[in-house]
Amino acid sequence: MYGWARMMQTRQLDEETSARALDAIVRNANAQVQLIDDLLDVSRVINGKMRLDIRPVDVNEAVRAALDAVGPAAVAKRQNIEAVLDPSGTVVNCDPGRVQQIVWNLVMNAVKFTPAGGHVKVVLSRTGDRVEIVVSDSGQGFRPTSCRMCSIDSASGTAPARERTAGLGSALRS
Repeated sequence: MYGWARMMQTRQLDEETSARALDAIVRNANAQVQLIDDLLDVSRVINGKMRLDIRPVDVNEAVRAALDAVGPAAVAKRQNIEAVLDPSGTVVNCDPGRVQQIVWNLVMNAVKFTPAGGHVKVVLSRTGDRVEIVVSDSGQGFRPTSCRMCSIDSASGTAPARERTAGLGSALRS
């Protein structure tokens, strides 16, 4: 981002390169904003001050919104994002912003670590009163032994009470 900004300051870039530079700057600034928001959220969870807006939400819509936000990054890497959403209805009580944030983070990581021309797949399914979102990709992945923490304690109920009350309940499985 800094490199592109410095190059633009010289005013020696053609129009196409300037547009590409500006897109890269905006894309990276958005990623930095998301990173800062995520860090603030971690702080809120740790301090038991996370606020959730729980209401009936169609999770399909939250997933679509996250995919719309990540789409330009996938296009830039010539990646295909496939979404398999449950047509039977996925309305559950949750915080739509948090669901969108979780999906955004998972899909953005898949895009980031999948080589150019790769494939990212997002599957949303419903089982009873629960929904499951699975993000997979054609990237190299990692060995399960290299993952020190592949779940968040609040998902298993082993976190201290102040952390469990944040209600995030998300987990990673290798």
